[in-house]
Amino acid sequence: MHILLTNDDGIDAPGLRALERQLQRLGTVDVVAPLTEQSGVGHAITYLTPLMVRKVFDHDVQRGWAVEGSPADCVKIAVAELCSQRPDLVVSGINSGQNAGINVLYSGTVAAAIEGAFFGITSIAVSLEYDERQRFDEAAALAASLIGQILAQKDASSRLYNLNIPLAALDGPADVAVAPMCVAPWGEDFEARRDPRGRTYYWARGTQPVSAEGEPTDLAQLRRGCITLTPLKFDMTAHDHLATMRSWRFDAPAHRPPVEHAP
Repeated sequence: MHILLTNDDGIDAPGLRALERQLQRLGTVDVVAPLTEQSGVGHAITYLTPLMVRKVFDHDVQRGWAVEGSPADCVKIAVAELCSQRPDLVVSGINSGQNAGINVLYSGTVAAAIEGAFFGITSIAVSLEYDERQRFDEAAALAASLIGQILAQKDASSRLYNLNIPLAALDGPADVAVAPMCVAPWGEDFEARRDPRGRTYYWARGTQPVSAEGEPTDLAQLRRGCITLTPLKFDMTAHDHLATMRSWRFDAPAHRPPVEHAP
């Protein structure tokens, strides 16, 4: 099996290195990751400036490629140009911090997996609850085992998954909960501060939403200490609204009024 490994924390991130070592047990691994941290960039791509790529070495052995762009850029250029053969699997991670709930929409880690799915390749985003001790070796061993199990059981039509590991799962046995993403909004509080020159700036203080009692969302299951696995899709069409909206009537004027330009 040929595996493309990427992330949004950068080519030198310890989570990437830990997962690289473990995935080598499953197949051949090509590493193509951002040169610098790209957390929170979502599905940004580079198309107005050149996309710079450089080889990365461990001593005299090439380890992979560093891309001066986003996680989605990494997958695009890897599949099109850099991989020695087309990947059978794209893995993005291990991210330092969970990517669950509505944060999935902001995540560069998840965006890289989505990009892999665009190509029709099975893709898995992997994230670990933040901890200063950075227990990536343990998390990588667990993630690689779960990835192998996903591949053994998935059907042909499903190809995009979001895997989140809580710290509790590193301390003892944990259930794997297949759960939908929580779509409740995060708190949007900002704290106003002043810099040494008296200028105002703002620091985001978003707070994680609390799911209603009994809800089986990813955030709720993570709080219970469960590993969460969420199948995702990138078709954002609200299919349940299509039939109703097709009955709407519109009248687009054939002759539009002239546009007035400012003097």
